Amino acid sequence: MRLSLRKRHLARAVLPALALTCLGGAHAASQPCGTPATPIAEIQGAAAASPLAGRVVEVEAVVTADFSRVGSLRGFFLQTADAQRLHRPGVSEGLFVYAPRTTARAGDMVRVSGRVEEKFGQTQLGLSGPLAVCARGMPVTPHTLTLPVAGESDLAAREGMLVRLPQTLTVADTHELGRYGTLTLSDGRPIAPTQQALPGTAARQAAAANARNRLLLDDGSTRQYPAVVPYPPPRLAADHPVRAGDTVSGVQGVLEKRHGQWRLQPLPGASAPVFQATNPRRGAPPRDPATTLRVAAFNLQNYFNGDGQGGGFNAPGNRGAQGAEALARQEAKLLAALRGLDADVIGVMEAENDGYGQYSAIRQLATRLGPDWRVLDPGTPALGSDAIAVGLLYNARTAVPAGRAATTWLGERSRQPLAGTFRATAGGAPVTVVVNHFKSKTCTEATGAQADQGDGQGCWNPARVQAAQALAEWLGTTPTGVSGAGVLVIGDLNSYAMEDPMRVLARRGYADMVAEFAGKPAYSYVYNGQAGYLDHVLADASAARHVMAVHAWHINADEPPAFSYAPAPGAPAVPGHYMPGPYRSSDHDPLVVDFASSPRAR
Repeated sequence: MRLSLRKRHLARAVLPALALTCLGGAHAASQPCGTPATPIAEIQGAAAASPLAGRVVEVEAVVTADFSRVGSLRGFFLQTADAQRLHRPGVSEGLFVYAPRTTARAGDMVRVSGRVEEKFGQTQLGLSGPLAVCARGMPVTPHTLTLPVAGESDLAAREGMLVRLPQTLTVADTHELGRYGTLTLSDGRPIAPTQQALPGTAARQAAAANARNRLLLDDGSTRQYPAVVPYPPPRLAADHPVRAGDTVSGVQGVLEKRHGQWRLQPLPGASAPVFQATNPRRGAPPRDPATTLRVAAFNLQNYFNGDGQGGGFNAPGNRGAQGAEALARQEAKLLAALRGLDADVIGVMEAENDGYGQYSAIRQLATRLGPDWRVLDPGTPALGSDAIAVGLLYNARTAVPAGRAATTWLGERSRQPLAGTFRATAGGAPVTVVVNHFKSKTCTEATGAQADQGDGQGCWNPARVQAAQALAEWLGTTPTGVSGAGVLVIGDLNSYAMEDPMRVLARRGYADMVAEFAGKPAYSYVYNGQAGYLDHVLADASAARHVMAVHAWHINADEPPAFSYAPAPGAPAVPGHYMPGPYRSSDHDPLVVDFASSPRAR
């Protein structure tokens, strides 16, 4: 019998499969192993959603990974056998099968029946009955993938397929490691768009480039706050961390898009990726030899002390520790960090705004630091009306205030600054330190011009611009009453280096000391896998001549939030995640600036 050309091609595709024998198990599929089935490529299609969504199909393919165990993904992945692949450009030949009561074994050729669905952002098959095993030991060749990709279509073309990344990747973010067991990986370290690019078109282009250069490394589990986090192997612990900036090689798994993010699920039983601590923990930056005053800026991430007498933690508006034990754990971390800074003057942000009395949070922090530490009191019951405030602490043994403490109103949405002028007790030039905390980028209640304009600056940018303008005007009035003192503007301005508020202050003569001394890789914060600095040291011309060094001490931004003083609300405490040292004492890294009594040589 002669076959037409079309039939001869069909025979070549089907005959190898006809040689397969079903190895066991009743199945819901209406046809036996080896008979024609719907190719996975037909199910996936080239569009965002499957052209067969809602239809019942039969599939015969190789199991690449089984995630049926309790707390896992409740299914398994299939991929077209190498010899049967269609190789259609831009079309995936992998598929997740949702099968909560079925186990599968990697390497088995199976035949399944089910309904095509779109769930969690990806195409999947809802298994309608038992699977049939048609053959065992069937290899599948992983696809080679490299970051950055040219576009999301490169990832969509491999959805559900086995992939390997041959490059050494960088850990960009550890934020969800303790909660979901995930790490964000990239090729090199992504920088926050407006850290280096102007708001608008350039920032949008930088954001798009960052989006093409990220992939989540998942743990194959749906559990939240697992007792064992597998990265870095064998498990995450406070004394065995993985930090943003570390590198990873040997990454392989199944690529999928789940909950809106592209991620790699590791193969059960396979070798774990290899982690290298290329961004290790380091001690505090040493003082420059010419330093007479070291000034630090540190966002405390909501330091609240209840009523200051061991209770009162259930008061409305408490954003910090929820009990005396949690406060003790928080203080152990904060004090390790603050003492490690070896600073003479410390500007803090996010301290409870409960005044300056004996039981106030800022007073308790100074007391905990030691008998030499004092609080700069502006003589007001509180500093503005927000729940949190800035503060200035100084070591009376090494620094002495001059003039008066001063504050002002910067606008409805920004916290009030606090200014104080200090000299080293050994003498030398005075410096006015102004600690600030501008409105955050969080979009709650933001409308109109205050809403996110899509230019990379987030919400409330006009409020921050207003604060910057008002701050510059106020500083021009010599608010502490000490004329001739240079000015250091420090604190969390919630603006990256190229954003409008920073350019306002630059035009008013305040130079970016972090950029001058730390360069473009500088950062103090990591958000969405992108590093940059929201925390600043700005100096007027007089102060800039006396600045010898500026450093960020990277004890927080790179560390997993799992290491913080208290678990997230509703999360269990995980043994081994808490350590009373400085690491993850906050979500921001502290900055230090070394100030000399004599101008530095140019």
